[in-house]
Amino acid sequence: MSAHLTLELDLVRKKLLDLWGLSEQSVRKAGISLQNLDEQQAKEVIKLDHQIDLLEVEIEEDCLKILALYQPVAIDLRLVIATLKINNDLERIGDLGVNIAERALYLSQQPPTPVPFDFEHMWQLSLDMVARSLDAFVRLDLNLAKQVCEDDDEVDAINMSMYDKVYEGIRKNPDQMESLIHYLSVSRHLERIADYATNISEDVIYMVEGKIVRHHHEEYLARK
Repeated sequence: MSAHLTLELDLVRKKLLDLWGLSEQSVRKAGISLQNLDEQQAKEVIKLDHQIDLLEVEIEEDCLKILALYQPVAIDLRLVIATLKINNDLERIGDLGVNIAERALYLSQQPPTPVPFDFEHMWQLSLDMVARSLDAFVRLDLNLAKQVCEDDDEVDAINMSMYDKVYEGIRKNPDQMESLIHYLSVSRHLERIADYATNISEDVIYMVEGKIVRHHHEEYLARK
């Protein structure tokens, strides 16, 4: 590997970690804004999205420049490809943080409605999956990446149970229908955040082993 390629890879890796921090911050603040129905926190998340978008575009341009100028191979090529995919997933995680913050803004202006699911547990688990996917990337830790993939099932189960709870809530309190539907949207957004953390962990597996486990990571995990 040339010294110039090493430098470029280190720089783009640092920018990706910065983007990770911003996306994680978006999800954390969005959760706080919903938990406390805090308009100020929600507005901060929405404002942060522009910074995330700009950095995502910058990282993509850097990766394309590396591919064009250095034509990396083997693990260096896998790193650039994984970075492009992770970069896109992190931007989408930031978007989902904005979606949750927008739900918080709406709910903060409505009569109080009991949260129909264990929001704090689902939010903390999704946030933890994002954080651990970062650790797996930094340390190239296959075991940690696999743990994140496994935890996705729990988030999926919570999201699935939401439909029955919202239906029951609407049946008992039809006047709370709109608020309950917003909570259902929050559950779906958290489930998608966990999915993106899982995607990132699958990309870590690809970086380390050169195996594409997307769409069938259950079979991959079962063999380990």
